[in-house]
Amino acid sequence: MSRDPRLVLDELVFPEGPRWFEGRLWFSDMHAHEVVAVTPDGERETIVEVPNQPSGLGFLPDGRLLIVSMTDRKLLRLDPDGLYEVADISDKAPYHCNDMVVDAAGNAYIGNFGFDLTDGSAPRATTIVKVTTDGDSSIVADGIQFPNGTVITPDGGTLIVGESWGQRLTAFDVESDGSLSNQRVWADLGFPPDGICLDADGAIWVAVPTNPGALARVAKGGEVLERIEVPDMGVYACMLGGEERKTLFALEAPTSNPQPGDPRLGRIRSFDVEVGGAGLP
Repeated sequence: MSRDPRLVLDELVFPEGPRWFEGRLWFSDMHAHEVVAVTPDGERETIVEVPNQPSGLGFLPDGRLLIVSMTDRKLLRLDPDGLYEVADISDKAPYHCNDMVVDAAGNAYIGNFGFDLTDGSAPRATTIVKVTTDGDSSIVADGIQFPNGTVITPDGGTLIVGESWGQRLTAFDVESDGSLSNQRVWADLGFPPDGICLDADGAIWVAVPTNPGALARVAKGGEVLERIEVPDMGVYACMLGGEERKTLFALEAPTSNPQPGDPRLGRIRSFDVEVGGAGLP
């Protein structure tokens, strides 16, 4: 099925971590060190600057913004008077932190690279760290092959994470205390997942970060229900938003490692879809 894309915003460095909140798409322009919100018609606002690179975003029940600070491996909270540190998880996350999902109670589940992607280090499995609203942190999963995009089902009972190096989506039961159990493969993909979002039919849209990249809609078990090719960019994240959450936003860039002085080639485009978003984020 072909779909006609609409350009939402361009001249970005590297857009990541999209969230739909109060009528706007919020995202991290990671290598520009800023969190941005944009309306579906492209009106943008810079929300806050994050010196150590913002990545995953989420919202507390009271609407305050949580931000993963990547290179110092911290969780930050944006209050009316500025940024505050919620937790330093550098003792539990071996390398740069990345994506995050925040549950209905305000618990943040944060992934990390596990190893240095840029220096030739061998890939190694790593952790998912839970941070409570009080700032208490704990490892809730280990042995994960580059945890990336993460969703929680509408009933709050299942967390699903993309393992980029494992080329799969992995599910956990969410226990009443926020711990994770019953790890299992939700879908073997055969390609690396990056950001993901869940729809109301229980399928997951997966951002494919290779260049050329794609958006793939995947059913439990791994069947690819639809694939939208993006021939000139990698797709690093996606989010369902807009009216009835039937707009699929794709966050695209030519590379995940832009260098200082590179042209701003990152962009956000949107596609109309038939099934709206569900669950968290």
